[in-house]
Amino acid sequence: MKLLLDTHIAIWLLTDRARIPRAILETINNSGSDVFVSVIAVWEIAIKHRLARPDSPPFSGQAAIGHFETAGFASLPVNSIHAAFVERLPPIHADPFDRLMLAQSIVEGMQFVTYDKHLARYDVALLTW
Repeated sequence: MKLLLDTHIAIWLLTDRARIPRAILETINNSGSDVFVSVIAVWEIAIKHRLARPDSPPFSGQAAIGHFETAGFASLPVNSIHAAFVERLPPIHADPFDRLMLAQSIVEGMQFVTYDKHLARYDVALLTW
């Protein structure tokens, strides 16, 4: 199974695993699962970390690259097909980071792992709670 982690999930796997239900963790940790983090997540972390708000990511985009590699997550680059697919998504959710990662998961045949309840309204393969 190919899984694409939403930004929050990737961060929580590194910093606060208790926020993720055991069944979801088991799926992610399953040896048959290929776990990916999009370069869009790194971009999102870089932008939001720089804002230095209380809810900003706890590390920079540059640090995220190393943390994700150490955790064994594969990096998913974005391409023009992913970018163009966004226009096919109904306007349910306005977050550009999530919309592009969702498009990537659809195009690449991955299951998107997210806690974002708004994304559950799309008719796509999601792993959520």
